[in-house]
Amino acid sequence: MFKEWITLFLKGLAIGAANVIPGVSGGTIALITGIFEKLINSIKSFNLTALKLIIKGDFKGFARHTNLYFLIAIFLGVAVSILTFARLLDYLFTNYPVYIWAYFFGLIMASVFFVGKTISKWTFTVILIFIIGTVIAGAISMLPVATENSSFLYLLLCGIVAVCSMILPGLSGSFVLVLMGNYKLVMIDAVNNLNIMVLLPVVMGAIIGLLGFSYLLSWIFKNFKDQTIALLTGFILGSLAILWPWKHEITKAFGNKIKVIGYERFIPEHFSTEVILALIYAILGILSIWILEKMAQKKTSEK
Repeated sequence: MFKEWITLFLKGLAIGAANVIPGVSGGTIALITGIFEKLINSIKSFNLTALKLIIKGDFKGFARHTNLYFLIAIFLGVAVSILTFARLLDYLFTNYPVYIWAYFFGLIMASVFFVGKTISKWTFTVILIFIIGTVIAGAISMLPVATENSSFLYLLLCGIVAVCSMILPGLSGSFVLVLMGNYKLVMIDAVNNLNIMVLLPVVMGAIIGLLGFSYLLSWIFKNFKDQTIALLTGFILGSLAILWPWKHEITKAFGNKIKVIGYERFIPEHFSTEVILALIYAILGILSIWILEKMAQKKTSEK
């Protein structure tokens, strides 16, 4: 039991780390570690039945109904990861941006294969939905970035939209925050400084979005599994445009603040040491997913 709890906590750490990184989806990590469907169904179980169990004082029944210990392990890992990883990422993206983007490019590129192979039958409809998902995610990556907004209602909206993106594999909640102009405000400044005035409305919005969106996603996943995975695989493939390691920031001045409003991507002209190291990090990203997949296969065969 303890070993399983630690495994779930580690998966939560990975999901939380992914959610901090613009372009990487926590939902992708949940999908490739084999807990995506269980996570969505567990979140969805916070319903009237759960409320009745609490009112009756049947806390054991409530814990069973909601998969509470599973959720605690996952979300504790997510919280610890976000609070600690945000500082590390701030340093890494400042000092080694190309290598970090390269690692996650390789990681997500490998995810396309390992998630896509879970589709049982590639019909015309499934292929079409996969293409649509790729186009949608690619188009999102090209959208212009909004300006920072710290109003309560806008932060609430950020929480709702970002968490829906976070649990959708291939759509990065952090990148949505970038597009909405509030990534630095929320994920870096507010998290590192524990700014409750900013974090509270975002968390409130996240809870609202998480509970509402989980119902829809659970129903779709149950009734149209191959089509859903095809769409999510397309999302993952399309998100690679965000993660391309070589890019220049396009900035714009808003008063006395300089904000990143997009990226100008390019291919390196010379095969330099930086390019070689970036390729090595991309390969490490691919190997990370391959190792996770092998571990999951081994665990399945042992059951």
